[in-house]
Amino acid sequence: MSMDQDLGAAQPPARADLADEAGHEGELTIGDLARRAGVSTAVLRMWESRHGFPEARRLASGHRRYTQADVDLVRQVLRRKAAGTRLDVAIAEVAASAAPASPSIFAELRRRHPTLPVHRLRKSTLIALSWAIEDECCAVAERPVLFGAFQRGRFYEASAGRWAELARVARSAVVFADQWDAGAGASGGPVRVDLAPDAPMRREWAVVCDAPDSPACLSAWELPGQAATPDRERVFESVWTVDPAAVRDAARVAAAVAAGAGLPDAGSLLSGLAEPVEMGGAAPPAVTALFHRVVAYVDRLR
Repeated sequence: MSMDQDLGAAQPPARADLADEAGHEGELTIGDLARRAGVSTAVLRMWESRHGFPEARRLASGHRRYTQADVDLVRQVLRRKAAGTRLDVAIAEVAASAAPASPSIFAELRRRHPTLPVHRLRKSTLIALSWAIEDECCAVAERPVLFGAFQRGRFYEASAGRWAELARVARSAVVFADQWDAGAGASGGPVRVDLAPDAPMRREWAVVCDAPDSPACLSAWELPGQAATPDRERVFESVWTVDPAAVRDAARVAAAVAAGAGLPDAGSLLSGLAEPVEMGGAAPPAVTALFHRVVAYVDRLR
């Protein structure tokens, strides 16, 4: 080997590699993950080798990098294992319940629950459906986790009073829009999250009520090419459901979007939503009550 070759081999990584080696802000090494989760690095490496869990981001050097969400997932596996669940089953359950990568509630529901009927509805009908879900949730749900997507901050303002009331009975309440007025939210109510300019949820309408006794979800995607359409006549492709598994999937997407936007409490929110969903769902009388509210509001807004 020539001296030039030898010197070349000793050169530091290219600039791109150096940037990769630096990792992303807030990322954890495998040692960090082990300490925070309360498990040894040897155990984590064994899990990865045998079960592909936890899934790390690899740097150019081969070093592993993790996030706080991975800490929560490992802790969930440990809790299930301590309760008597076999390790492979515990890992499979937790991996299946991990927060989805999709930044769109509508897209995730269509992907995971393809049998949900899709309807093209005007915004005026979506308002009626939203009010029905919000009111029924406020009336009967016990400490629900709530999410609302309004596209524009100005669209939310008409519902601010309703959501302030909802936030009082909720375990957590988060709303999304493109931007909020300066100082918005200072008087209480739900946590307001800014959506990035390229966020898919800027085109979406959503109301999610994740509660064991009264789950409900409405999700809609605005069809393109409606710039000249009057606001309440705009048309959306829409799904709505009281299936607790679908509602939980919608809630996980919303919590993941909130985490990506920097919401401080999103990690604990994701951890709570990763727990197994109670499959009892809404009882027939509750579904009937929600249906009656929908009919009443649709009729009123016609």
